[in-house]
Amino acid sequence: MKNKLPRLSPSRTIALGFLTIILAGALLLMLPFANRGGHGLSFLDSLFTATSATCVTGLVVADTWTQFSLPGQVILLVLIQVGGLGYMTMMLQASLLLGRKIGLKQRSLMMESVSAERLSDVLALLRYILAGTAAIEGAGAALLAVRFVPELGWARGLWYAVFHSVSAFCNAGFDLMGFREPYSSLTHYADDPLVNLTICALVLLGGLGFLVWRDLWEKGPRFRRYSLHAKIMLTATLILTAGGAALFWWAERGNLLAGMGYGEQALAALFQAVSPRTAGFNTVDLARLTSGGGLLTIVLMFIGAGPGSTGGGVKVTTVAVCLLTLTSYVRGRREVGAFNRRLDEEQIHRSAAGVTLYMVLAMSGGFLLLATQPFPLQDALFEVFSAMSTVGLSTGITRALSPFNRGLLIVLMYCGRIGSLTMMMALAGRLPPRVKDPVEHITVG
Repeated sequence: MKNKLPRLSPSRTIALGFLTIILAGALLLMLPFANRGGHGLSFLDSLFTATSATCVTGLVVADTWTQFSLPGQVILLVLIQVGGLGYMTMMLQASLLLGRKIGLKQRSLMMESVSAERLSDVLALLRYILAGTAAIEGAGAALLAVRFVPELGWARGLWYAVFHSVSAFCNAGFDLMGFREPYSSLTHYADDPLVNLTICALVLLGGLGFLVWRDLWEKGPRFRRYSLHAKIMLTATLILTAGGAALFWWAERGNLLAGMGYGEQALAALFQAVSPRTAGFNTVDLARLTSGGGLLTIVLMFIGAGPGSTGGGVKVTTVAVCLLTLTSYVRGRREVGAFNRRLDEEQIHRSAAGVTLYMVLAMSGGFLLLATQPFPLQDALFEVFSAMSTVGLSTGITRALSPFNRGLLIVLMYCGRIGSLTMMMALAGRLPPRVKDPVEHITVG
């Protein structure tokens, strides 16, 4: 009898699915019709751009508006949308539209993709994701159109509104503002409350995660009835947004924010507290950040968004669990919890493993980049954490990277989007159960 092909685990299926989409996107972006003047990018640069779009990062080696024609921009937008929602979400949506039955295997893949807790939640969560995404991106596009249509005309203004709404909600950071100045992002709108607040709202909603949406929709403003996950996400998001804005203003008040009015300073500080988690837009020149402002931005990039969201990073809840564990240990408590609920030990172990693996990959990437190209330490770490957390912010060194380091960032963006733990599980697989070894203590701390 012929041996049957081994069944892929959910982790490997997700990893291979993203890889397939990236390769297809790279090939499409190389075609002449996708580029202005028919001058296509090399395969490596196309692969970098496709990876950045599918992994909703935003790092670019060529200005999006300057390099890509309208068909190329459409391809990028499709990659961003698929990457933001997850390719399993898009596949299941197609199955529903075609009237096909969704089996257990597809549900388990979807559960892994969006961090759902139970198989029974998958279909209901899928409907929340699709309806919520359409409503939020549509509302964002309508608000942005108020600004872009008078400036650019109806057709171009609406396209810019849709593109930037999807890019912001999916935490991608791609922009079409290169017609004003290449690589300028949203710096020309630094004092515009409509653009700033709309983009911030889209980024935060995309970064909360689909599980939090469900609680907000079903339970309204009754915070006490929310799940522990939603309570931690909402509380931490408020602290990171308000605290990040205050700290950014304090670090940059005599530098980037000097000479601005109080209103513009508040908008810039708020935007740069939200965007690093993990949107990739900027309204100030990041190459001029102070060391304090740069370190704060790296920390926010490291934390990232929520699990099961359109954003990346090590995840807000992962950092929250680690901090809660530290607090419990310092206070002499064996149990870890919050809001009168106790956390499961497996979640604590997974959080510790996630942070450790993330830091190992990020520090290894930083070492390799610095060992092969002589960049300033802050710029190199900024670039590596931006790629690993799928943020897309840069101090301007992306275009100066060697082919080796562009390949390095491609790997980091890929690992960051599917999750470093998911990536390692996909490569290693599951070990068979074994007899427990005897316990012996070591000295730690």
